[in-house]
Amino acid sequence: MVGIVASGGYVPRLRLNRASAVQQFGWFAPAIMMAAQGERSFGNWDEDSLTMAVAAARDCLIGRSPAEVDALYLGSTTLPFADRSNAGIVKEALALRDDILAADFTSCQKAGTTALITALETVAQKSRRAVLVAAADQRLTKTANFNELWFGDGAAAFLVGDGDVMAEYGGSFSVTHDFVDHYRAADKTFDYYWEERWLREEGYGRIVPEAVNGLLKKLGLTAADIDRLIFPCLFKAEHRQIAGRLGVPPEKAADTLFAVCGETGAAHPLLMLAGALENAKPGERLVVAGFGQGCDALLFRVTDRPAFPAGRKGLQGSLANRRETDNHAKYLVFRDLVQTEMGIRAEAPTQTAMTALWRKRRMLHALIGGRCTQCGTVQFPKMDLCVNPQCLAQHSQEEYRFADKPARIKSFTGDLLAVSVDPPAIYGMIEFEGGGRMMADFTDCELADLSVGQPVTMAFRRRLKDRQRGFYGYFWKAVPLPPDRSAPAAPASELSVAEVFALMQAGFRADKATGLDVVFQYRISGAAGGKWHIVVREGACTIHEGEHPSPTTVLSMADRDFVAIAIGKLNAMEAFSGGKLKIDGDLMKSQLIGKLFRLEVK
Repeated sequence: MVGIVASGGYVPRLRLNRASAVQQFGWFAPAIMMAAQGERSFGNWDEDSLTMAVAAARDCLIGRSPAEVDALYLGSTTLPFADRSNAGIVKEALALRDDILAADFTSCQKAGTTALITALETVAQKSRRAVLVAAADQRLTKTANFNELWFGDGAAAFLVGDGDVMAEYGGSFSVTHDFVDHYRAADKTFDYYWEERWLREEGYGRIVPEAVNGLLKKLGLTAADIDRLIFPCLFKAEHRQIAGRLGVPPEKAADTLFAVCGETGAAHPLLMLAGALENAKPGERLVVAGFGQGCDALLFRVTDRPAFPAGRKGLQGSLANRRETDNHAKYLVFRDLVQTEMGIRAEAPTQTAMTALWRKRRMLHALIGGRCTQCGTVQFPKMDLCVNPQCLAQHSQEEYRFADKPARIKSFTGDLLAVSVDPPAIYGMIEFEGGGRMMADFTDCELADLSVGQPVTMAFRRRLKDRQRGFYGYFWKAVPLPPDRSAPAAPASELSVAEVFALMQAGFRADKATGLDVVFQYRISGAAGGKWHIVVREGACTIHEGEHPSPTTVLSMADRDFVAIAIGKLNAMEAFSGGKLKIDGDLMKSQLIGKLFRLEVK
């Protein structure tokens, strides 16, 4: 029995509120208001298609040995290297065997499904026993554009094998047409798009049904035999109409995930399939189709294999791990669509010595250190001398992989002087469970999120970008895990919004208010939020609930962030630059707040 043995999904943590892009550029392109609902996923500044593919593949391989994998197929249209095996980098990051086949599938949106079909047929022909398929995309678009809102970043991965499968492969059918609804030349940054109606009616509307009907005819099935129809489509109405023309009721057409992450390119049919498998029942037949210069259609039958292994996040876990932002400028900077002044420190040489990269590839890409065979001490990096002062054995270390080991924060700092796309640069010492320490960069977090002793997990991320030579360097970073929601909250940090305003009243510094006449209006969202305003006039301060008719400065934030700023856990400037704090009116007057109020928090 050939089919899918394991699956994994990854959607980056950051979500851009689509309405924020409309607010920024609606004046220029009013039509994009039609796409202002929901949110799209976007990768952190250190994420790309490679790192997302690694994340999805790691999720897929939880509970399994990397030694099982005999081949790796990577599908994407946005791979960082044109003449370097991108799949080879993923192979190194996953610590797969050296004697495997690794190949890139690219150049069209159905690259992911084509890679999956190739893997299934490879296993069916018994050329390989286990093939890992990963697909990821991080597509760039011009701003003030529908595609900027419609697209999202994401990845999916499947381990294909025989025997104990979760979804049995029933067959496939493919059509190939040089149907050009968009294209990207080798020397261009952005895709060129033809009119929307061409894609909607002649692309999706004709080619997807051609492939799905071809599959059903080939297998001797009808639309009534389909329990779930899975295919991406940018247009909600067309998606519903295609399902109807195929004879599939609307409730059997899988959600396209448009509202929660957007369309993730070559990864999207696989990401939708991964999500469908998380909720599928034994015996159900799933048809998945991938569109792009033709269409691939595949059939799977869900088996009664046990549930997913513990620790796997999958699509639903990734969607739940989200941080929404309406900071559209941050998205543009992270995608290199806006050039920012990085300062003289950014001019330091970034060239990578290929000889050193080759020698240290296991350390850099697989996060492999050493374990002393004499005393059992583990250390990073692997050295010729054991670090245990009671041992000090020479040349005694075997390879020891840290990437999958839990760790905790020993120390951390936020550095506003260091070069960072997302200042401050956050780094510190982490200690792994079972031994071993390393200095690590922290990612997918803010300084206020961190605490000593907090658990972290490791993530494969981009470390540097050598613009002059077009080279990307990768390493592992620490991602702080969210606190245990079941644990009781620390009372010192659980002030209410009303209590903070009471402390502000008590901590008012009249000596700093001479000659001032200002009104600070607070609009605080969340369950404990509300509207409050502070009037500072003639050296006196009064605080009231409600809206003031003519405030000097308006400050908007979530209740959690308001309290965090008040007790010093969140820097106000960081909150403002990160989009957590919005300031309208007289921006300069807001800087007086820190001088006017001194809070005494016990």
